[in-house]
Amino acid sequence: MTRIKYKEAIGIKVGTGRPSTGAKPEKEVLDKLYVQESRSIREIAEILGCKKDVVYYWLKKFGIETRTMAKRSKLLRYSLAELKDGVMTKGGRGYARELGVDESTLRHHLQVRKR
Repeated sequence: MTRIKYKEAIGIKVGTGRPSTGAKPEKEVLDKLYVQESRSIREIAEILGCKKDVVYYWLKKFGIETRTMAKRSKLLRYSLAELKDGVMTKGGRGYARELGVDESTLRHHLQVRKR
């Protein structure tokens, strides 16, 4: 014998699954905030009054490509020969300052690219 749930017994429709964590954002709104204004997922969630997971879910669902957290190195713009030449002429510390990176970053980059 199955039990009859209270809400079903009094005629209220019973939903299944998890309760919603916020309203479904529109594709145009997400496109404007995320792509055009370059806002973060957390900022968008705060603006729309929902959770960040909801925003992330709908970005994926609408096919809007999310940004990665990783930043590409400035040093990839230069060829390995250019970097080596700059270090030989100006020294590691001076050339790193000129490029706007830390000296250890420049050294590490040269070691990795050498492989």
